[in-house]
Amino acid sequence: MTHTYKIDGMTCSGCETDVKGALDSLAEITNLKVNLKKSEVKIEMSKHISLEKLQETLMKAGLHYTIHLPGDEPGQEQNHQHHIKKVDFTGNEIFYCSMRCEGDKTYDKFGSCPVCGMDLVVQKQISTKAEYTCPMHPEVIENAPGACPKCGMDLIPKEPEESSEDKIYQGLLKKMKIALLFTVPIFLIAMADILPNNPLLNITSQQNWNWLQFILSLPVVFYATRMFFERAWKSIVTWNLNMFTLIGIGAGVAFVFSVFAMLFPDIFPDQFKTDSGTVYVYFEAVTVILTLVLLGQLLEAKAHSKTSGAIKELMKLAPTQATVIVDGVEKVISIHDIKKDDLIRVKPGEKIPVDGIITEGSSHIDESMITGEPVPVDKIIDDKVISGTINGNKSFVMKAEKVGSETLLSQIIKLVNEESR
Repeated sequence: MTHTYKIDGMTCSGCETDVKGALDSLAEITNLKVNLKKSEVKIEMSKHISLEKLQETLMKAGLHYTIHLPGDEPGQEQNHQHHIKKVDFTGNEIFYCSMRCEGDKTYDKFGSCPVCGMDLVVQKQISTKAEYTCPMHPEVIENAPGACPKCGMDLIPKEPEESSEDKIYQGLLKKMKIALLFTVPIFLIAMADILPNNPLLNITSQQNWNWLQFILSLPVVFYATRMFFERAWKSIVTWNLNMFTLIGIGAGVAFVFSVFAMLFPDIFPDQFKTDSGTVYVYFEAVTVILTLVLLGQLLEAKAHSKTSGAIKELMKLAPTQATVIVDGVEKVISIHDIKKDDLIRVKPGEKIPVDGIITEGSSHIDESMITGEPVPVDKIIDDKVISGTINGNKSFVMKAEKVGSETLLSQIIKLVNEESR
């Protein structure tokens, strides 16, 4: 019997080879063909194999791909530890690996990439839903504008909390400061050896300086850059080798060699020793390399943080509430609750909440955020208006045509979001 399955997550010929090697281990499979271009695999089997067993075989081989029947949504058949889902542009926070280990795959929880071990990067999505709180009672949180149930004051939009990108960046910045604090002295001690008549030897022996370098390297290796070794180990276990494999093995071997050189100098030949009888150590090479890699991670996190900041500024262009006309009565609601064909009153100076068409009145609208043109544009009945643009000094009524993620502003934010990946 022959079955065809779709496999989501393959991005290169190496992935194709890995999938073939993993599934070939099943005795029931007599022949299989993996097609990278179509993201599918054709399997001839002597006995039927369940989807759960196929998925489990891929997972045991360290391949976090999703196998499913053609036409089914990926991930419906399995619920494994690293559940992978498609991007759902609904406003929820999702994560992805910046190394693109699994193509466009995203994760619903923060953590490390199951393939390379890197910290996942948050991918903010558009959210038109706002929360409101009372200035006098911050514990009061409502999903719509109104009056505080405790004091009667008007609720105001709640300020967003610090983003995950900022938290990641701040965590790496703290580790970078610690790494620099200890790496610079190690580097200076090691470089003093190239000076004529090393002045440091007038203070104490080379052996003591080696011990000082070892002590100073501990916070760098076991705290500031420990995650590099964790990622290297994971890459070796899953056999998904990457740059952290090289960094972890190289730095780890140099560190272990240096420790043995201090503790057991007699086991090394004379060619390995200095004039004072100590063996050359490489703590400065270990810490400098790890600190430079950490700097690269810090700069990458900073870039993601700036992109997130740009997206937040775009999202600020959209108002949080709008005045909807229902049976001739005006009612203020959250823009999250606006539906297509709703009639909306836009007052002077307000931002237009959604894309639509003017049905009553006219005005001058500042569309510079879209066109870059600073001169307001005259709008009359049947003219289209765009969310985020600013109304002039007249009031008008518009009919909502595109709401939520369908608006032009939401599409712009989506494109910026996708390009940042």
